[in-house]
Amino acid sequence: MSEVIDDQRANLSPAAKEFVSGPLKMLIDGEWVDSQTGRTIAVSDPATGKEITTVPAGSSADVDRAVAAARRAFEGSWAAVRPVQRERMLLKLADLLEAAADEFAELETLDNGKILMMSRHADLNLAIDSLRYMAGAATKIEGTTIDPSFAYVPDMRFTSYTLREPVGVVGQIIPWNFPLVMAVWKIAPALAAGCTVVLKPAEDTPITALRLGQLIAEAGIPDGVVNIITGDAEPGQALVDHPDVDKIAFTGSTEVGKIIQQRAAGTMKRLSLELGGKSPVVILKDADVNMAIQGAAQAIFFNHGQVCTAGSRLFVDRSIYDAVVDGLAQVADGFKLGSGFDPEVQMGPLVSATQRSRVQSYLDKGTSEGGRLVTGGEKIDGPGHFLRPAVFADVTPEMTIYREEIFGPVLASTPFDDPAEALKLANDTSYGLGASIWTNDLQQANRFIRGMKAGSVWVNAHNLLDPAVPFGGYRMSGYGRELGHAVRDLYTESKSVTMMI
Repeated sequence: MSEVIDDQRANLSPAAKEFVSGPLKMLIDGEWVDSQTGRTIAVSDPATGKEITTVPAGSSADVDRAVAAARRAFEGSWAAVRPVQRERMLLKLADLLEAAADEFAELETLDNGKILMMSRHADLNLAIDSLRYMAGAATKIEGTTIDPSFAYVPDMRFTSYTLREPVGVVGQIIPWNFPLVMAVWKIAPALAAGCTVVLKPAEDTPITALRLGQLIAEAGIPDGVVNIITGDAEPGQALVDHPDVDKIAFTGSTEVGKIIQQRAAGTMKRLSLELGGKSPVVILKDADVNMAIQGAAQAIFFNHGQVCTAGSRLFVDRSIYDAVVDGLAQVADGFKLGSGFDPEVQMGPLVSATQRSRVQSYLDKGTSEGGRLVTGGEKIDGPGHFLRPAVFADVTPEMTIYREEIFGPVLASTPFDDPAEALKLANDTSYGLGASIWTNDLQQANRFIRGMKAGSVWVNAHNLLDPAVPFGGYRMSGYGRELGHAVRDLYTESKSVTMMI
């Protein structure tokens, strides 16, 4: 554990330090405003537990203002903006974000706790690339032409075609594990399609979304097109319930996704839900063991295990099981914990005291239900929300740590005797977001690709994402696909047109 300085704002560049130096405000209709209630909430540094700054505690009344602004923009200034102009604005936004990438990385590390190298070279690059990819989609929203028969009117000829039109005002609710990337993944395709947005960042990590709001204005995107409301659950619930919101795009837990689905039924809002996961990592006996150990470690410990596709269930052929588990324990033991600003640190804190307590409760269940804790799981005394990464062995399907999403650096390992058993175990979950298979046997790889019930399947890799590759889940991991061409369907409606010729 490296030493963490008392006030990590000292690690910030002048630009980042200036941004968090005073109370932050919400963006509504192009203006930076406080909540109508006057309430604020504190934003804390996960590495120290100390307050960084404050943001408004948005209310239902603030959501009403933001939705009204988004509706006016959708039917007014934004409707007049042509696709090529939307493309150029998003490209301009990408350029601005790239120019400020170092500042954004610092803010993300301060707010979320992740290591600075990850913020700069993973999160920022992915956000910038996603903006540029989605910018191109603005000029490529297309329909189809159809030659209909209409056999019951034989003396007339008709032609038909389809239009893709923006769905309208979109409420977007994002999580705290990848705050900037999630904001971009939501905002960029919505704007490319011609929608307007009310974004609700996570209560724990609102800082980079608000800084992005400044760049959105600088990029020339009209007032009211993007509105950003901070706060706890109230503004999110108000967005879901609001009768003038046409769609909700949510990334978060399955439990909250279920609530959103139920509440949205009253207004028949369009929904896209990217929810939880309990992703399997399967290592066959022919795999490169050393590569598989490193890959499985990355699958679960990346971003401190706070990843919806985290490879939290590990299945290993019994002939190499002990070697793999021991290797993973060595990797876990070798992690240096500390401030994300320390270049020698490989793992920072969990995002909050609440999240650490949640993860600790699963560690307790893992041991009490018969799992063998090989290493890790210790709470680090002192400030901040640090927890040693943990590896469990001999986990069985009835155990809680096998079944439930932990969202922390906790690996549940299970041996198997043949590939058919491994595939059955991999699919033994209510989730279906990600999965990986580690093998040098092409035939076995293809069997697992076909057989795994997951929205993303990686072969000899895990947690690889690209703006061009669709991303989403099966079953309780939600529905709808973000990224790639598929994201067009989330933010447009299809209209069929028929006319006589």
